[in-house]
Amino acid sequence: MAEVEVLLFDIGGVLLTNGWDYAARARAVEQFALEPEFHELHDALAVDLDCGRITLDAYLEQVVFNQPRSFSRDEFRAFMFARSSPHPDAIAVVDELARSRRYLIAALNNESVELNQYRIDRFELRRYFRIFLTSCYLGVAKPDDAMFEAALHVLQCPPAACAFVDDRVVNVLAARRAGIPSLHYREPSQLRAWLTEHGIQTTKSMSCEQE
Repeated sequence: MAEVEVLLFDIGGVLLTNGWDYAARARAVEQFALEPEFHELHDALAVDLDCGRITLDAYLEQVVFNQPRSFSRDEFRAFMFARSSPHPDAIAVVDELARSRRYLIAALNNESVELNQYRIDRFELRRYFRIFLTSCYLGVAKPDDAMFEAALHVLQCPPAACAFVDDRVVNVLAARRAGIPSLHYREPSQLRAWLTEHGIQTTKSMSCEQE
């Protein structure tokens, strides 16, 4: 087994809640009394939004504000952004990894430009990640194999020297096709066990070894 040099983490579903997922959109339909076809309109533009081919304002123009509304764009954007909250136990693991200074830690996630930037700033993700390999910057989204190929080109690291953590099995399978050891994430204790199994040390595991 190659020594791991680079750690790749999904953000939504691992460190944070999913930003603009189906549950959040369903809540928006209820709170703002949106039409049932909202979901269909979203689906038609979701990939373009996540891959940075359209702006959030353009998305909202076509999906929500395609007719007069009793609420403003700012109100709706604030609702979207407020769907994000942290998973502190998972963040603690990544914080320990970052403080060990043994690995290059990068985000590998699907997100629109505006929501991604909000989440980076709001939850101080630059404290943990050196690189953000986000779909809106790479122009391709997981689980497309090209997403992982692009990440490996940017990182200039062999697949076996990387490790990837994601909460969606379809993304994990795509990473494994690229040769990247990957974990289908469920909870922090499972993550800690997997890191140990792969010889990946956090500051906590390093201090345990020294005792």
